[in-house]
Amino acid sequence: MRIGFCSDTHDNLDLARSAVATFEDAGVEAVVHCGDVVAPFTASVFDADFAFHAVRGNNDGEWALAETIDEFGTYHGESAHLTFDSVDVAVYHGTSERLVDALVASGEYDYVVRGHTHERTREERGGTVHVNPGGLPFPGADDVYHVAVLDTDGETVESVAIE
Repeated sequence: MRIGFCSDTHDNLDLARSAVATFEDAGVEAVVHCGDVVAPFTASVFDADFAFHAVRGNNDGEWALAETIDEFGTYHGESAHLTFDSVDVAVYHGTSERLVDALVASGEYDYVVRGHTHERTREERGGTVHVNPGGLPFPGADDVYHVAVLDTDGETVESVAIE
């Protein structure tokens, strides 16, 4: 099974649409947004031919975001524990580094996926893989938007640049 991860689209419709096209081309069956979609009009872009999951980011303040996402996917609020083909994934936006570290150190998850820093991360600790797909480019972080694709069969994570 192929799962797409993205984060921190911050209402950039062009990048959100390109991310969706990338996920469709990759044949993903589900997409997980790690927060900072921001507004319902951006969330609607993810109403596509895959299951969609999202957690709240620190800029997702618009009250209608959860309602919009729940029309075509699942809005999990602060965090989520998802299972894909027996692969356990914790999803959290990542505003607390302490909480991210605790999730990774817990040993409860195969993957801990987060956003917030806008910097791609892939690190393995004690059997858990910590992934940040990246975010909207800004100074001091990634200079190109990226998404990630997890293949649960081979348990590989591929980073894909979106331009």
